[in-house]
Amino acid sequence: MGSDLRSGIAGGLAVHTAEFIVSSARLTELHECSAVLRRTRKRAEEIVDEARTLLAEAERHGDLERAYLLRDQLEQARDRYGHVLTAYLSLSRKINEERQEILRAQMLRDRNLGLSGVA
Repeated sequence: MGSDLRSGIAGGLAVHTAEFIVSSARLTELHECSAVLRRTRKRAEEIVDEARTLLAEAERHGDLERAYLLRDQLEQARDRYGHVLTAYLSLSRKINEERQEILRAQMLRDRNLGLSGVA
C-alpha cells in the first residue's frame, strides 16, 4: 500500500511546494515563448509596413504589374501577422491563467495552514 503524500501538514506542504515549483517553471517557459512571439510579432509588423511602403511606391510610379504583386504580398504579410498576433494573444491568456492558478493554489495552501493572509 502506497503512502499518501498529501496527509499531514509536512507532507502536504511538500506536495504544494513541488506543485508550486512545477507551476513556476511552466510559467517561466511560457514567458520565454512570449518573448519570442513578441519579437516575431514586432518583425511581422515591420514586414507589413515595408510591404505597404513598397506598394505605395509602385503605385506612385505607375508600375501596375509590380503593384499587383506587392498587393498580394501585402495581403499575405497581413495574414501571417494575424496568425502571429493570435498566437501571442493566446499565449498571453495562458500566462494569465497560469498566474491565477498559482495564486489560487497559494491561497488554498495558506488557508489550509491556518494563515490569514494578513501580515
